[in-house]
Amino acid sequence: MNVQFNKPKGFGEILDYTFRLSKNRFSDFFLIFLFLIGPLYLLEAIILLISGTSFFRETGTGGVWYEEIISRLETTAYTGSSNIGIDIGYIIIIFASLVLLPVAQAAILLAVNHIRNNEEYTIGSVIKKAFTRFWPLFGSTILFCLIVFGIILIPAIIGFLVGIIGFESNPILSILLGVILFLGFAVGFVYLMTRWSFYFGSVTLKEGTPGFLRSWRLTRKRTWVIIGLYIIFTLIISSISGAIELSFTMFLGSSVLVTMIVNLVTLLTTMIFSVGYAVMYFDLKIRHDADDLKDMIEDYTL
Repeated sequence: MNVQFNKPKGFGEILDYTFRLSKNRFSDFFLIFLFLIGPLYLLEAIILLISGTSFFRETGTGGVWYEEIISRLETTAYTGSSNIGIDIGYIIIIFASLVLLPVAQAAILLAVNHIRNNEEYTIGSVIKKAFTRFWPLFGSTILFCLIVFGIILIPAIIGFLVGIIGFESNPILSILLGVILFLGFAVGFVYLMTRWSFYFGSVTLKEGTPGFLRSWRLTRKRTWVIIGLYIIFTLIISSISGAIELSFTMFLGSSVLVTMIVNLVTLLTTMIFSVGYAVMYFDLKIRHDADDLKDMIEDYTL
């Protein structure tokens, strides 16, 4: 096993190794995303050019691909104008991204696993293996989304009913109670999502499907650390993406060139997050395996 993976890491060590690994294996990791997601961004650029968007400079609001798609749909809804070919192109991008993005993230996880085990790999081999895990990942992700929907819906209904009943009797107390309930539900939601979020790694590596129980066990005693890491990764990625998008949009507007630049940055930041997720998963795995070994030793001595 790679020496970097054979011992548990602290908060800062996970961040440091994520960025070092992303730098040392940049060509491998970035090419995985470029090969799978790049064609979708190229298709988007072609659609924008066909729809009349300037390549170098355009007046208006820019954004990443999903924002452009939402803007396009809103414009069509309000004006009633539509180009069937362009709309079909955007629909293809949406559905293709639902397939290819999880595959790209799974390929990164598999590549990091090969690095962890000091095994040789090729970009093609990890992508091919990731595709073989698509349907288990798809099914588990659908189930995860349904759980998320339920966790959001039930507290929303409870909060709505409590708010209506309480507001009639004591508006101020109702508002305070609403704020407390919202914060409590928000913390609970983040906690549960973090405990279950590593189902993706479990399914990708065939360690359990749908992987929620495996994820729950892995995150035991490390939940708040993982939440902190998710927050740091989100802040770093958002800062990089926001700064670059704002800088180029100020000079070039929402041109095709800006869209392509923003999409490339999105590939980069998504790649970094995927590597960070893999590093966190294997850190949890080695901690969990070590705890299981300790329990076996304790049971044996007893």
